[in-house]
Amino acid sequence: MKREIQFTKDGSTTIHLPEWGESYHSTHGAIQEAKHVFIKHGFEFFLNQNNKEELSILEIGFGTGLNCFITYLENIQKNNSIDYVGVEAYPVLKEEVRKLNFISELSAEKEQPIFEKMHAIEWGKSYRISSIFQLTKRKQLFAEIVDEDSFDIIYFDAFGAEYQPELWTVEIFSKMFNALKVNGILVTYSAKGSVRRAMQEVGFTVERLPGPPGKREMLRALKVVSDIQ
Repeated sequence: MKREIQFTKDGSTTIHLPEWGESYHSTHGAIQEAKHVFIKHGFEFFLNQNNKEELSILEIGFGTGLNCFITYLENIQKNNSIDYVGVEAYPVLKEEVRKLNFISELSAEKEQPIFEKMHAIEWGKSYRISSIFQLTKRKQLFAEIVDEDSFDIIYFDAFGAEYQPELWTVEIFSKMFNALKVNGILVTYSAKGSVRRAMQEVGFTVERLPGPPGKREMLRALKVVSDIQ
């Protein structure tokens, strides 16, 4: 499928799929969306609720690596030890990565070697990106995920349900529920009723939250002790 580099409204770039009319990030602002959905309501929320110095994160849809890179940047001052796993069935190309402007838009020139390393490392192996950040990229279909009680946070950043409805089903969210540790959370930009109901069916406690620019709401799902059968 053809992919194009496109600017979003906050000045940051994304990858656009013309055939679908869909993009890897919100056209209202790629960086704004990542910080609002995955950092504020995922990463920071979890740390505020849990006194943990070590945490594990699963990203569903590694894509451009933006969510991973911003998590790395946000954690520099927090100094937590992070084990980050990014799952992606169709990796972006190196020439596409070079056209993205995340480094300049995040004023992260000093960390550019880290961003480049995130994309350069081999798939299927764990690498220590820094003394406190370990990254594993898995080239894998989401339906093939079989992790159990492994992650504190899931960033669910798949393409929208209108384009890939098979990724927003009870079957997939059951895998997500199983992959989370007790008291773990899943955050996503989606707020569709069908998505919320699928999450609830597998045992999640689901919250509607204010969405990023361009979206009224988003969802956060919690795997709480009382939901364990």
